[in-house]
Amino acid sequence: MAIPLRDKWHSRLVAVLKVLLPLIALVLLSTLFLFSRKINPEDAIPYAAVDVEDRLRDPKMTDAGFAGMTSDGASLSITAGEAKPTAEGGSLKLVQGLLQTPDGTKTELASAAVALDTAQKMIELTDGAELRSSNGYVVQAQGMGVATDTTRIESRGPISAMGPGGQLTADHMLLSQQGTAGPYLLVFNGKVRLLYQPGR
Repeated sequence: MAIPLRDKWHSRLVAVLKVLLPLIALVLLSTLFLFSRKINPEDAIPYAAVDVEDRLRDPKMTDAGFAGMTSDGASLSITAGEAKPTAEGGSLKLVQGLLQTPDGTKTELASAAVALDTAQKMIELTDGAELRSSNGYVVQAQGMGVATDTTRIESRGPISAMGPGGQLTADHMLLSQQGTAGPYLLVFNGKVRLLYQPGR
């Protein structure tokens, strides 16, 4: 029985394509390598705009943060533009913080620099510290100590403040909880002077 002409032509075409298609693929691959553009290392994407050698000499982190809960249920968060490790714990610069106590009071903190003392569980706000309470007080001091394990913020030295009653100065300031389940109070003591300003 003779094979139809159409089937013969189809078989020959398949046989030719089996050889021709792999050859075409090889030619295309070779042209990719022959005519590919050379890579310029200077065109690479800069992954970080930092000096690596400087970071190796002086280790630090940018946009660092700390967050935790105190034993009495208050939340404390600290953010810093720059953080460096030290033997005691670390130092921070351009610092902002927020303490929120269970009674709903919010206390904002700000300082140019901070030192972390992990052994004493303290954050020391230095180079000028400011406290802003949601009950209307703004307190400024050269430094403040903030405990990380309980709600306690106290000034390091005298303070000046503005409050609902006017302007005051004092030798010391302390924000803490009274007893184990008492209210949270902002207390000024020492030589307290109040310049009463009605209507504030």
